[in-house]
Amino acid sequence: MKTALKVLGGLLLALVVLVGVGVAQAWAPDRDVDSLKARWAPPPSQFVALMGMQVHLRDEGPRNDPQPIVLLHGTSASLHTWDGWAEALRGQRRVIRMDLPGFGLTGPMPDGDYQLTRYVEFVAALMDKLGVQQAVVAGNSFGGGLAWKLAVDHPARVSKLVLVDAAGYPYDPTSVPIGFKVAQIPWLRPAMENVLPRSMIESSVRNVYGDPAKVTPELIDRYFELTLRAGNRHALGERFRQSPGGQYAGQIASVKQPTLILWGGQDRLIPPDNADHFQRDIAGSRLVVFDTLGHVPHEEDPAVTAAALQSFLAQP
Repeated sequence: MKTALKVLGGLLLALVVLVGVGVAQAWAPDRDVDSLKARWAPPPSQFVALMGMQVHLRDEGPRNDPQPIVLLHGTSASLHTWDGWAEALRGQRRVIRMDLPGFGLTGPMPDGDYQLTRYVEFVAALMDKLGVQQAVVAGNSFGGGLAWKLAVDHPARVSKLVLVDAAGYPYDPTSVPIGFKVAQIPWLRPAMENVLPRSMIESSVRNVYGDPAKVTPELIDRYFELTLRAGNRHALGERFRQSPGGQYAGQIASVKQPTLILWGGQDRLIPPDNADHFQRDIAGSRLVVFDTLGHVPHEEDPAVTAAALQSFLAQP
């Protein structure tokens, strides 16, 4: 009996040690924004005061462009996801992109409001701040849902709409990356605000690429380090709680602007049948599917996706 208890005690001690080592390796407390700026906010990044936040944005291209292009990123992404599009467009068009509240270097909403309608207010207020009355608005994933909601709520502010693997309809929870699943478990949130395995971020990023081999260590660094920005992990949980998928799906058919729908044929997060649904609901919309790309086709292959965008923008 004593021998059995000793063995059991030894096993429990080993388990405790293993758990402790795992936690130590994954220990990742919040980082203050200033410690992240040098790497992730070099010129032409700027910070503007808006709604109690210092909003990280990049505003490039000719200021006399009558129809600037506003780019809205998805969940846990940042303005950097649009680097390729900005490079392709800024020679001829004014391109505005920002870290949405709760993500990137902008950080959390001071009032803790992460409803989709609050994000619509934010984008409209930022356009006002930058002197933009009307724009072509493009969004990916959550940013796509925000883009079409802006087009519905403020139709005069959106001249054309571009939806890139956009959110909008109820989704299959089994397709959600592990990092997003953890963020939606209330009792795990306190722990996850201090513990974040880099491998979890790597798995989530690889999940949204059609070809995971394209995911580089620097790309993982970007997603990982910006997730650690103080307040972002708490904000992510709140955003999921306050903005459930499909909440405003009945309004999608109200979109009247010329609309381009771009989709990755290998999207495992929001599958391509959602693209067909958008095309059916938005009268006159055009759909382009990239068979080999995933959930972030604009990031995975900016050249081919930007070419489709430019063709759409050239149309009257």
